[in-house]
Amino acid sequence: MFSQSSSPSETPATTANGRSAAIATRDPARRASGYRRDLDGLRGVAILLVVAFHIWFRRVSGGVDVFLVLSGFFFTGMLLRRVESDDSGPILPTLRRTAKRLLPALVVVLAAVSVASVLLSPYTQWAGIADQTLASMFYYQNWQLALTWSDYLAADPSVSPLQHLWSMAVQGQFYLAALLVIAVLAGLLRQFGRGEMLRPVVLILTLVVVPLSFVYAMRGTETHQAWNYYDTFARGWELLTGSALAVLAPLIRLARPIRQTLAVLGLAGVLLCGVVLDGANQFPGPAALLPVAATVAVILAGANLVAAERPAPNRWLANPVPVRLGELAYGLYLWHWPLLIFYMAESGQHRVGPAAGLALIALSLALAWFTHRCIEQPLRGRSRARHWAGPVVALLGVLVVSASSIWHVVIDARPDEPIAGLDQNLYPGAEALVHGIPVPPAPLRPSLFEAAADVPPPTRDGCIADWDTREVITCVYGDQTAERTLAVVGSSHAEHWLPALQVLAAEHRFRLEVYLKMGCPLTVAAAPEYQGESNPDCRDWSREVIDRLAVDRPDWIFTTGTRPVDEGGDETPRDYLDVWTALAERGLNVVAIRDTPWLRRDGGIRYRAVDCLGGGGDPLSCGMRRDAALSPVDPAAEPAAGFPNVTPIDLTDALCQTDICPVAAGNVLIYHDEHHLTASYSRSLAPALGRELGPVLRWW
Repeated sequence: MFSQSSSPSETPATTANGRSAAIATRDPARRASGYRRDLDGLRGVAILLVVAFHIWFRRVSGGVDVFLVLSGFFFTGMLLRRVESDDSGPILPTLRRTAKRLLPALVVVLAAVSVASVLLSPYTQWAGIADQTLASMFYYQNWQLALTWSDYLAADPSVSPLQHLWSMAVQGQFYLAALLVIAVLAGLLRQFGRGEMLRPVVLILTLVVVPLSFVYAMRGTETHQAWNYYDTFARGWELLTGSALAVLAPLIRLARPIRQTLAVLGLAGVLLCGVVLDGANQFPGPAALLPVAATVAVILAGANLVAAERPAPNRWLANPVPVRLGELAYGLYLWHWPLLIFYMAESGQHRVGPAAGLALIALSLALAWFTHRCIEQPLRGRSRARHWAGPVVALLGVLVVSASSIWHVVIDARPDEPIAGLDQNLYPGAEALVHGIPVPPAPLRPSLFEAAADVPPPTRDGCIADWDTREVITCVYGDQTAERTLAVVGSSHAEHWLPALQVLAAEHRFRLEVYLKMGCPLTVAAAPEYQGESNPDCRDWSREVIDRLAVDRPDWIFTTGTRPVDEGGDETPRDYLDVWTALAERGLNVVAIRDTPWLRRDGGIRYRAVDCLGGGGDPLSCGMRRDAALSPVDPAAEPAAGFPNVTPIDLTDALCQTDICPVAAGNVLIYHDEHHLTASYSRSLAPALGRELGPVLRWW
């Protein structure tokens, strides 16, 4: 993204026999690949947009898409020139140069983030940061984030300080792939005596792959955007557009009015992209055509011209301020995000004011300048400073990788077995809230490190369809020989009641059959969404489940009847009522349980109970106000009155005190993440759940 500059050292602005750049640029071929200060300036504008939008507007600006096109343009052009001028091939020299440009600054930032995390972040977050540090160092951070479905909608204190490095991973993967492909093509063509065909072959290859990648990205936007955003293959068309342009630009001759139009529209497109598009929910699909086309327009507007002949917008981009920002773009990109995240976490704010934002930008610029001046330049040049800068960076790299690996091994070495059961005298859990019984002193269970593994059986057994599984998966728990069946249906928020239901099923002899899918409460909506993005798998899965239930005919269906609202309280969406209607039409009875509070602060910022407790909080201070978490009355109660087949139940008093919904009760941790019950606390809810279900099911 930032590593391949249009600097003189990487272009033939000075020829082998020492002719000046002014003489060399008389040749159109030389001018086509000459020093493009305006593109350095474009990079400077793009990084300023990225930083400003992250800090103040909490959205994607399109600047990263600009960088990706420029990366493909610069890197591919540089590779082609090197292959054409060096018969030995570009692989090893280019790897060395690219590593020397990318790794030192990255290592310094990763080391700083690691130290800051140890000093400022709760120890429960260290394992995640260690994983992402390794992923960033070895350029697979985008896949790490895709596998965890991390949202890139906005910065907030719950976000990783290294999340932004996904784009560096995409860039690094592209560099390696482009390097290998061009080296192989060059070798094959030389063997057949057709070395001059390298550029046409590269152009044909990119023109074939670009539409394939674009269609793939378009489909991903419609189906799995949270994955699609980080997917290298979905991002490929943006980078390869720059690659194609590296071959085509020297051949294109445009009239001056066309160049002027391209320059104006291109710069306007770059500046306005983040204003008119919601990039996090749309890129790299068709909406990304705007920043990509805008970048292409700026490149073409100034191609094959000396600086003085370029259109006014290009000349403006070549001014010292945007060019200087372009020189610092890499460091500025690396530093601004962790500074922003640590500031928000320490201040407890999810909005950054003008003064604080300017201070963050100033500090980011200062650190970017220091990194550029004291780390990057000495290692690329021949100054004395490289003699100390190199060993320091190497040592930091070894320490960062070693510390992250060791912590990762330590965390992975912990037992990952579920907690089989707890002494109810020491660990009354929910009963302590319901009856106010005294709680004896005992260590919290599950512990903060045990929490992540204390999950319901379907998660462990593969009996809940994950995000990428469309098929309906069913499993049976409880008394498998019983005639009476309770079907647990919906998302993970229906699933986390299963440990409590298992206790009741063993006691009262009934079957539990699960129909579960992550992030998918039953829906009959034509276009359901999950966290703002389309979720057609949920629609299709739900329809099949409803039809299956009509055939399987369980005695009762157990599912959630409400969901939280980020702004406060909870609701029963209209879609839930439509599902109840569909089930009523099939003669199916429903128990609609009120959803548990989701841990949110300040207008919807997620946080994990273990992180708050690990940072020194207690069960009450880490909890939520009851009036913020839930509405005064179960929202399902009134609409359910119109459905004879639906009975709502509400166990809020087993989860919340009068004014606070804590994160632990009766020595038992309630949440294993931001909003799912631990299996241990769910089991402690069995008595309270049994008291509510008994009169409904009439099985005991």
